[in-house]
Amino acid sequence: MTDFAVRTTRLSYTYPDGIKALDEIDFDVPGGQKVAVIGPSGAGKSTLLLYLTGVLKGTGSVRIMGLSLQPSNMRQIRRQVGLVFQDPNDQLFCPTVFEDVAFGLLNLSVPKSQIPSRVEKSLRDFGLQPSISLRSPYRLSLGERKRVSLAAVLALEPAILAMDDPTAGLDMRNRRRLIEAVSRLEATLIIATHDLEFVLDVCSRTVLMDQGKIKADGQSRSILADSGLMGSHGLEVPLTLGSGGR
Repeated sequence: MTDFAVRTTRLSYTYPDGIKALDEIDFDVPGGQKVAVIGPSGAGKSTLLLYLTGVLKGTGSVRIMGLSLQPSNMRQIRRQVGLVFQDPNDQLFCPTVFEDVAFGLLNLSVPKSQIPSRVEKSLRDFGLQPSISLRSPYRLSLGERKRVSLAAVLALEPAILAMDDPTAGLDMRNRRRLIEAVSRLEATLIIATHDLEFVLDVCSRTVLMDQGKIKADGQSRSILADSGLMGSHGLEVPLTLGSGGR
């Protein structure tokens, strides 16, 4: 068993239009760690998450829970990695919440008798009442849809959870609910985000990316408080650090 949930070596990816989104990325994540990936728009954050799930193919090597990212291992790897998109509408497509949360379980051949209890537990873990399972996801608020998306992924019990800008568009109440739910998770978390206060609440480690490269990697408070580093990559120190808070 490896001590690292994720290990990448010289990982590179170029989009068909010629834009190099990842440029020889070396990125290791120990099991159980909560890591934020920050940087300006176009830095390569979302591309990195997609690569870890095998959606994209480039050059370099990737190991997920000790398994090499290659076609023969993809079924096992996709059991280990859950990806939550920024827009829940990209993830929810079934007529009811229950069917959305149950969908992945059915694909993993979980016994049908176990599925209702797994769905209920996952919904409750994110502060959602089981009664919501009969509703259409398209009749829910954005905050509810985001939590249903998380419930659908976490029902699969992945070892690694990759999240793309999870707090985008949320009001303060739903943002706080999301922070509380994510903070309780024991899975390895890799979170691409522009919400730097969220990083301070959830992630002990921060990786700063720009132009497809890792520019800094270390303790979250140290990186986010470095005004020179942040400013040179189009970012600002979070208010709570810049004002001497926390």
